[in-house]
Amino acid sequence: MSTEIGKVLGTYDAEPLNFWIAVGEDQLVQLDDVVMLRRALPGGASVAIYGIVDQMVARHEGAKLESDVFLASEGVLPLNHAVKAHVTVTRVEPEIFVPPLPGQAVYRAEGADRDQALFFDAMKKRFPLGLSRDGEIVHGNFEFLDGTRGAHINISGVSGVATKTTYATFLLYGIFHSDLLGAEALNTKAIIFNVKGEDLLFLDKQNATLPAEAHQTYAKLGLPVGAFEDVALYAPVQKHVEALIPDTQTRKENVIGYCWTIEEFCKGRYLRFLFADADDETSQLSALVERVEAELARIKDFRPYDDFRDLVEEIRNSLSMWGQGFASGTVASFTRRLEAVIPRAGHLIRGNVANPDRHRIDWSRAQVNVIDIHNLHDRAKRFVIGVVLKRMFEEKESTGSSRPLVFVVLDELNKYAPREGSSPIKEVILDIAERGRSLGIILIGAQQTASQVERRVVGNSAYRIVGRLDLAEAQQGEYAFLPVVSRARAGILKPGTVIASQPEIPIPILTQFPFPAWATRPSEVAKAAGEDAFQALRKPKK
Repeated sequence: MSTEIGKVLGTYDAEPLNFWIAVGEDQLVQLDDVVMLRRALPGGASVAIYGIVDQMVARHEGAKLESDVFLASEGVLPLNHAVKAHVTVTRVEPEIFVPPLPGQAVYRAEGADRDQALFFDAMKKRFPLGLSRDGEIVHGNFEFLDGTRGAHINISGVSGVATKTTYATFLLYGIFHSDLLGAEALNTKAIIFNVKGEDLLFLDKQNATLPAEAHQTYAKLGLPVGAFEDVALYAPVQKHVEALIPDTQTRKENVIGYCWTIEEFCKGRYLRFLFADADDETSQLSALVERVEAELARIKDFRPYDDFRDLVEEIRNSLSMWGQGFASGTVASFTRRLEAVIPRAGHLIRGNVANPDRHRIDWSRAQVNVIDIHNLHDRAKRFVIGVVLKRMFEEKESTGSSRPLVFVVLDELNKYAPREGSSPIKEVILDIAERGRSLGIILIGAQQTASQVERRVVGNSAYRIVGRLDLAEAQQGEYAFLPVVSRARAGILKPGTVIASQPEIPIPILTQFPFPAWATRPSEVAKAAGEDAFQALRKPKK
């Protein structure tokens, strides 16, 4: 039986979509509580009104002066405490929009009533967003993520506190390690760009430091406790080393060193991504880049080019012909930029690679593919992201089908798809945001400041997630979906807590997600059985 928590106030106007309740003295009501009431209608019918508590106020009843609080505490004035809560209506069944009547009992929504209040009962395919503050599952409608009715997730929050990447990987873990995908699970892929540190290079290792309470949370969510089961790890090849060795510090085993052959670079027309700088891109320079790309694609024999420096020399010698019709300043700017690429990204483009397939980023190798770019120069980062997304987008276009799905996790969207300017990489991300839904490409994008990201990228995201925010950023128009109280709360959110907005629920919900069950650094990697005993035997005796 549902618990009564209060009654509809008669001193405030109750409206069909919002009302105030007086909270009973023996009841604890908090922000985010889900409530319900039933109003009888003429003729014997009734309507169920569901909502969420989004504001609360406590005061002394009958007090006229601020100093009355001292008199009340001394027993001089007989003042009572009054607690009231504001409710925003989330659902009305049937859809007869009438206000609740003053004095009506309001109940805490539990079980099936809670599912109705939050539209969980209408979700045919659900995935876990986390747990509500009262420990109940917050579901997401997968139809608004897989392209059926919508797609894409956008996550905002300050660096280091909002745990944007951790939440993105938690969402993937919930999707891949539940029964949600069914027979599609085997072919569904994820591409994660690792832009900070090497934390994501341990997704396939179980977290040995997982707190005991986290096990209970995973059980509540219906998820196993462990690492990602099918992972491929990619890191850029080392500079100044002929052998194609991955450039990593904390992990060496099972990491693929990636690069591109000069032939792939030329035929794929990837030169544009070495010029992917939105701040000073010009139409003339872009046109020259396209001209040179077209000429490079005509090359038949790539054997003379031992490394990227040789190709740059060939381009420089050919600019007298390829650059005809362009101003000398444009040609000079092109040459300077191209030569500057050699020490920054030249090691990623190799000639005469013995076995190029071994060093190719191939997301069909595993379900989850982590591409490390954190240690690259900014121009090299743009190159890797642009090339991978372009090739993936072209492959999906060629199939003409939205299945299997491909999830793309990319942090720092404000850098790669900024609000101002244009660049090749921004155009690819825009294509994914606007047409990816029909192709089964799902973008899970993140940034510190959504106000600095291209509006169409953010606007096409069905799910909007907010972690800890700078309060000035929270006042920007990009967060208009947050009620005033939620904007203020975003400034004090703790790690592991986000505010999640999804299309079917008219008010965002505070959501908590568990500590990662996969390792995020070497010290968290679970040791193999017997390793402790083996290490003890190796220690010298005193």
